[in-house]
Amino acid sequence: MSEQNNISAKRLAILGAGESGVGAAYLAQQKGYDVFVSDFGAIADNYKKQLQDWNIRFEEGGHTYEEILSAVEVVKSPGIPDKAPIVKKLIEANIPVISEIEFAGRYTDAKMICITGSNGKTTTASLTYHILKDGGLNVGLAGNIGKSFAYQVATESYEYYVLEISSFMLDNIYHFKADISVLLNITPDHLDRYDYKLENYAASKFRITQNQTAADYFIYCADDAETLKVMEGKTIAAQQLPFSIEKTIETGAYLDKDNIVINIHQQHFQMSITELALQGKHNLYNSMASGIVAKVLELRNETMRESMGNFRNIEHRLEFVAKISGIAFINDSKATNVNSTWYALESMSSPVVLILGGVDKGNDYSMLKELVRQKVKAIVCLGKDNKRIHDAFEDDTEIIVNTGSASEAAQVAYHLAEKGDTVLLSPACASFDLFKNYEDRGRQFKDAVKEL
Repeated sequence: MSEQNNISAKRLAILGAGESGVGAAYLAQQKGYDVFVSDFGAIADNYKKQLQDWNIRFEEGGHTYEEILSAVEVVKSPGIPDKAPIVKKLIEANIPVISEIEFAGRYTDAKMICITGSNGKTTTASLTYHILKDGGLNVGLAGNIGKSFAYQVATESYEYYVLEISSFMLDNIYHFKADISVLLNITPDHLDRYDYKLENYAASKFRITQNQTAADYFIYCADDAETLKVMEGKTIAAQQLPFSIEKTIETGAYLDKDNIVINIHQQHFQMSITELALQGKHNLYNSMASGIVAKVLELRNETMRESMGNFRNIEHRLEFVAKISGIAFINDSKATNVNSTWYALESMSSPVVLILGGVDKGNDYSMLKELVRQKVKAIVCLGKDNKRIHDAFEDDTEIIVNTGSASEAAQVAYHLAEKGDTVLLSPACASFDLFKNYEDRGRQFKDAVKEL
């Protein structure tokens, strides 16, 4: 940290004024930087007010290149791709472009528990945080979730952080190190940012292990083919702790009949899967990963069992909304890729009316076809352009209907469903055609259900 002390008014530019950008701006100002925030779009009112209250200079609706290119370093928000003109200019000028995680990591000595994966990372990060907090640790939750990591580093003094980290965040870390890294799975997502190559995206995920030493831990899914493929050609310095529901694992976690078993360094934990708060096959993986973290940190079995049994899942992730006329309504708006929707369908035990659609990120719907055939009686499309959904599923379900709003989708689904069915909003697509973001989509859906 010492090299950062002599930075009297060095210019730090921040691209993007969302949660991570504004948090980084606050921390940078606190550390003596001359901070300039630039957002190509409009800045939300709450973030604008924070920047004004802190007297941090900012611009919106475009970038002033001279201002940004005079910086010694630039913190880039994860949503901005490397092919953005301003980022290309910075790379040409040899100005380091880093992530908020990299920047904030310099200013804390807390232990880092970093969780990534194509699916399940928000649930796993939330569950891990819940277990550690209940276990008495002084722990913060940040990254892709909650208050920004940089803002918490500036304002709190946690001894541990659970960080939910996306591949976009990992792309711009260089010296940052995870003490415990978790990789849940690798499935095709955001491939538009990785030249449509799964191996590029997978390599990005594995950056979570870089800088780890033999004193650190790498927790991964031994059932995930893509993860294993990358590991074959890779040396990982950290101690490896796999988890599996398909085979017995000596050091790590596995399924023994109806029990999760965790064994690491003389630490043993066992819990019946019927007692877990999170049900469904994919959630066994999430619970195992969180349980291994807790055991690495030597939490007591009793507190782990209690926390893993009473956890409440996050909003917009398989969230129960209501039961109306015997029909269950589930909000899984956070399912913005096909794999997430696969997980949601896989955990359904009643006939489903599925609400799908939005901005298609080059989706391959073929992996859903078998589950749609087995479980889905009707598909309600919620998006501006639903042609690819019709093409993908016309042979797999009898009814496919188009709708243009959350309230219309909820009403149509309600009429198509019968007592004992489930109406599942699990769109498999981004939400930007009709909504601000997946939270907005989920809330509009919940409001619509309450109006039925």
